[in-house]
Amino acid sequence: MKNNSTTSHSIPGPEDIHRKVLSNGITVLSRSNYSSTSVVISGYVAAGSQLDPLDKLGLAYYTALGLMRGTKKADFQTIYDRLESAGASLGFGASVHNTSFGGRALAEDLPLLLSTLSDCLRNPVFPKPQMDRLKAQLLTGLAIRAQDTAEMAALEFDKLLFPEHPYGRPEDGYVETINNIDRSDIVKFHKNYYRPANMVIVVVGAIEAQQVVDLVESMLGDWKPQPAILSPDLPIIQPPINTIVQKVNIPGKSQSDIVLGTLGPKRNAPEYLAASLGNSILGQFGMMGRIGDSVREKAGLAYYASTSLNAWIENGSWEVSAGVNPENVDRAIDLIKKELRRFTSELVTQEELDDNQSNYIGRMPLSLESNNGVANSILNLERFNLGLDYLQRYPDLIRKITRQDILEAAQKYIDPDRLIIVTAGSNGSLKDNP
Repeated sequence: MKNNSTTSHSIPGPEDIHRKVLSNGITVLSRSNYSSTSVVISGYVAAGSQLDPLDKLGLAYYTALGLMRGTKKADFQTIYDRLESAGASLGFGASVHNTSFGGRALAEDLPLLLSTLSDCLRNPVFPKPQMDRLKAQLLTGLAIRAQDTAEMAALEFDKLLFPEHPYGRPEDGYVETINNIDRSDIVKFHKNYYRPANMVIVVVGAIEAQQVVDLVESMLGDWKPQPAILSPDLPIIQPPINTIVQKVNIPGKSQSDIVLGTLGPKRNAPEYLAASLGNSILGQFGMMGRIGDSVREKAGLAYYASTSLNAWIENGSWEVSAGVNPENVDRAIDLIKKELRRFTSELVTQEELDDNQSNYIGRMPLSLESNNGVANSILNLERFNLGLDYLQRYPDLIRKITRQDILEAAQKYIDPDRLIIVTAGSNGSLKDNP
């Protein structure tokens, strides 16, 4: 494995991100970095929770977590001992669109990591004792979730914002849907949906690009191609037509959590970066932006208050979250709505724009200092079709955003009179028409 540091500190781009599609449909992306002796892998297969039957929500997630519980070649303990002896790691998870994986190892142990990945993806046996133990852990996690005011508020918010859509359903399911799943469901899900078509794998670290392709080809190239899975027909996501208010009662809680918001742009929407900069001004920058300053710092109504812009393949959400004393729920919501009205009716200040542009441009190289940061960034370039030169174009894209661009993005998505408003807790008022 050649020792060369020419690409270790530059911004990744077409000249040093190598992309190859194997004959069975697997897309391999790699970037060399010889400043460390390690490698990172990151990727996904197109087997997400959008494929879950409604009465068995959590099936994709349950299946993903079961992949390392035993294969035709190695049992649970053998898999973990093999990785641990090399100081390597590997894990799986599931989201709406994909089952994801990630791992790391010394460069010399990349063949071990890839062979383990291949074995777990292709040959899991889902041994019943292990799967029963995993189900118990999942049910315990759901019981804990049911008592978490922030998580329950977010869960109800998604359900109301994305009705009848996979984005509105929890990837880890509900107690009753997990209980509906047995081993045969998991085996069937794996057989039907795990395939090389639409699989993406990124490898970053102390290894040459052609070596990566050769290794992936040797470990996964004989995975027989099958027709790509067509995504299910999903309902068109529409913004709220009026304000919807919902309270989730969780007895015995001294804090109420608020989630308030509406639809946001999908990741590759032209206005995404303007909305992202605006979101930073509204509720992220400094002490959680304008929302944090108004609700937490000046009014003292919240333990925390911030915003988030969550952008996915089909759509996204633009949310305000706050944790408050139950007695302060209505006042906090009124203040948040006041800030949203200002944000959608006035230009942000030039100082706010300058500060946030500098922050975005300055922190981007920091996110690429590790192999893991580079791998995840490259994976997102592929996932959202942003182009291999996106990271190099990014500073100029940010600099070009104007105050008017931010206002237009805010006005396109946020209507203070048409919001989803959810609180979770045991007490506190929530007006019917806030």
